[in-house]
This record gives sequence, structure tokens and C-alpha cells, in this order.
Amino acid sequence: MPAISFQSVSKLYSSPRGPIKALDGVSFDIAEGEFFGLLGPNGAGKTTLISILAGLARSTSGQIKVRGHDVQADYAAARRQLGVVPQELVFDPFFTVREALRIQSGYFGLKKNEAWIDELLESLGLADKAASNMRQLSGGMKRRMLVAQALVHRPPVIVLDEPTAGVDVELRQTLWQFIDRLNKQGNTVLLTTHYLEEAEALCGRIAMLKAGRVVALERTSELLKAASSNVLRFKLDGQLPAEFTSRARVTGRIVQLPAHDAHEIEQHLAAIRRAGLRVEDVEIRKADLEDVFLDVMAAVPADLVPA
Repeated sequence: MPAISFQSVSKLYSSPRGPIKALDGVSFDIAEGEFFGLLGPNGAGKTTLISILAGLARSTSGQIKVRGHDVQADYAAARRQLGVVPQELVFDPFFTVREALRIQSGYFGLKKNEAWIDELLESLGLADKAASNMRQLSGGMKRRMLVAQALVHRPPVIVLDEPTAGVDVELRQTLWQFIDRLNKQGNTVLLTTHYLEEAEALCGRIAMLKAGRVVALERTSELLKAASSNVLRFKLDGQLPAEFTSRARVTGRIVQLPAHDAHEIEQHLAAIRRAGLRVEDVEIRKADLEDVFLDVMAAVPADLVPA
């Protein structure tokens, strides 16, 4: 039995211009104990799918099950299996950190939960904030608190929706060490993130969404193996020649171009020299998940993307 099963899930929203299809027949399973990544550009439908999974929205059609429990027909049982860390910083300003975790425990009928609360506080770097009011916490500490609240009832399935968005490096390392430990102990993890290096390092399997449809579903290692090229990386002062702009990833002075072989690398560099430009810090690297992601998104024909 899968930990999570998405079966032909669709979601329509009405608008003055007609119905908008946020999800279009999304189907895949996540096995028990998997660390699974759900990737896609803004507006791809990731958060909509997570909201339906968590019971915060209803699908127009299709079915989602969590460990065999339908999220609509058997909501309470499905919700007990889930720990969901949302994108938004939502907190109650009237309680201390420890009080908030005790109250959250009570929602799931847990009364003697202090030992686990202490472990969560320690593992997430919140132990010295246990007696602090929630209003006194920094943004990063509130993000840690969202994780603690999601895990306080020891859910077997953990859903992380952009958990490290806008947080510092220390929190990212602390969070991933703890989540990785829980995954190794048997917890299933579903992660959405725009930090593709995190997904590459953590996720054994990945689904990519575009405009509400699954456009890739494969083991991370296989996605990387299927990458079409190596990458030429260099620093450049000046405007990149127009012939490269549609293929290049440019971040400040750093330019990255796909290159299949040594001949193509030399062609790229020669064209840049002919434009009167000088490159620095040239290196060749293997394609990473961001390269694969961009290739997959670019390869989906426009007529397959719902309006």
C-alpha cells in the first residue's frame, strides 16, 4: 500500500474568463519510506495539490489516499497520518512555544507527549525558546516552530511545502539533518522546493509538474543520467551574444551553457571571442537537476499545456 496515492486528481477554479484548470489528471504513488520531490515553476499546481492532500481544498475529480485513507471520505484518519509544514508563517501569538506544542498535541488526542516535545525542541534548535511567546520569535524561529507543530503527533508521512524559503543556512542544515534522520527511521517525506540542489541531494524520486500536469516522473539518478549535455561555466564582462541567450543560464557575470562535447565547447568560446569578449574562470561540469528541470520544462509542447 502506498504512503500517498494521487489518482487522476483534477482541480478547476471558476473565473470571469471561464474555468481555470489548476490540476489536470495528476496520478502517481509515493511508497512508504520514500523521500519524494515535487517540483515545478510557480503556478504549476504544487501548492494546490498539497492543499487537497491536507484537506484544505477539495479536488474537482479524482482521489487522494494517505496510507489507504481517502482524504475526503475519511478525513480524520488521513489527517492523523500527515504532518504538513505550510509555506505561510501561521502562528498563535498568545502562547509560548511549549504551550503551542502541547495544544497541537491535544488536537490529536495526545496527553503525555513531553518527551517528544523536548526532542523536537532540541533537534530544531528551539530548546532555549521554549518559554518564549510566539510573537517574540524571529522569522527563522517561527519557521522551525511550524516544523515542530507539524511533527508533534509523530506522523508517519511528512509534507514539506517550501520549508526553507527565505531562511538562513543554519536552519536549512538543522532541518535537513533532522528530516533525514526521520526518513531513515521510516518516515515518508514529500518535499516541494525551488532550491533544486536540495531536491537533488535529498530526494530519491522526483515528479515535475507544469501547468497542472505531470511532465516527468523518475528516480533522481535516472533524470540526471538522461541529461543531454555537460555544462560550460564561465564569467563574462559584457553582453552575451544573441545566439546564446535562449540557451544560457545567466546569474550576474556567471554564464552557463549546455555543451555536448569538446568541439561544441570550443565553438562556444570562439563565438564569444569573435564578439570581442573575454571569458574568465572557465570550467566544465556535469549537468545538475536544475539543468534537467529547465530541459524538461522547455521540452513540453505548448499544445499539451492546458489553458
